[in-house]
Amino acid sequence: MKLIDRFKAAIVRSLSLREPDGWTGGGRASDAGEIVTEGSVLALSAVWACTNLLSGTISSLPLMVYREEDGKREAAKDHALYRILHDSPNFDQTAVDFWDFMSASIELWGNAYAEITRTNGKVVGLSPVNPDLMTVRRLQNGSLEYRWTQDGRQRELTDKDILHIRGFGGAPLGGMSTLHFGRNSFGLAKAIDRSASTTFANGMRPSGALTFDAFLSPENRKIARTNLVEEYVGAVNAGKPLILEGGTKWQQLTINPEDAQMLESRRFSVEEICRFFGVPPHMVGHTENSTSWGTGLEQQTLGFQKFTLRRRLKRIEQALEKQLLTPSDRAKGIRIEFALEGLLRGDSAARSAFYASALQNGWMTINETRALENLPPVEGGEIPRMQMQNVPITEAGNDPDA
Repeated sequence: MKLIDRFKAAIVRSLSLREPDGWTGGGRASDAGEIVTEGSVLALSAVWACTNLLSGTISSLPLMVYREEDGKREAAKDHALYRILHDSPNFDQTAVDFWDFMSASIELWGNAYAEITRTNGKVVGLSPVNPDLMTVRRLQNGSLEYRWTQDGRQRELTDKDILHIRGFGGAPLGGMSTLHFGRNSFGLAKAIDRSASTTFANGMRPSGALTFDAFLSPENRKIARTNLVEEYVGAVNAGKPLILEGGTKWQQLTINPEDAQMLESRRFSVEEICRFFGVPPHMVGHTENSTSWGTGLEQQTLGFQKFTLRRRLKRIEQALEKQLLTPSDRAKGIRIEFALEGLLRGDSAARSAFYASALQNGWMTINETRALENLPPVEGGEIPRMQMQNVPITEAGNDPDA
């Protein structure tokens, strides 16, 4: 009986709405009739752009391990997790590759998994697991069991050996899957694309009817249909003159694609997909109906960093601290955080303003700012400095040492 239960658990998945385990590899049909799978969804340019933007931005940020002690904070480069999280989590991937995969998994499936490899109680590696293969259940002892098939072999591990980062929803068994909840919007976008492709395949020419003065024989009907398709259907034949003879007439039937609001529907699909991912449309190249210059785009970008990016980073940081740090690490003040200053590396003006404020107000030293720019320290640069222009008017011109 136990063997049968294990076999059922390996092939049967939960169908709970909050748990994406019921998502099968074959995908599910949307209301528009399109089958929605990982591959078909990523074929939509808006989904690809949103996923690439979010995962690429997160993976490009330095993930740091800090040590806080006696009010001081410094990078814990001697800690075992620093090399794994900042440089290379496993033999095959760099940190950028690993976090790109993990972030994309969160965006599409609502969950990201990685197998934890330990030696003598210390984490020495993280190996990503395809979330589409994972099944999660709670055991009677309260722990979580993770099952998946890898290279034809079923794997079973508990939550002590699996790094599980949950997406939106944050249920213990898993976050909410964007593939599941957005399947109708994704399916509608695919249906619109398919309709547009069919229109272009027909040369964007209005279809119509050939009328004849008399009934055609089966042979003549076959010849007319075959010659028409070969000579006049397709984009390469667009505008080609149609030769009619023997009283044959052409009657145009269909409406213009603009009248069918196909282009408007495609624009709406882009905005709908952006809403699912929390990405401003202008960041994926959709600037219509929104300002394309000045403070408008700037404020939208800042909103993306505050309301979309920040909570994703916080979710990853807390999952890493909860599942990878030991009680001894926490007692020593070990913290794991993304260095958000990495967002400024492509903006020289913003970076300069940031450094100027830090130096003038004394909350960073010259050598600390030079280190962020990969420059060597200078003598005397470790002393904090502060501007002294704002003094009481009664003391103006007085020598403070007098």
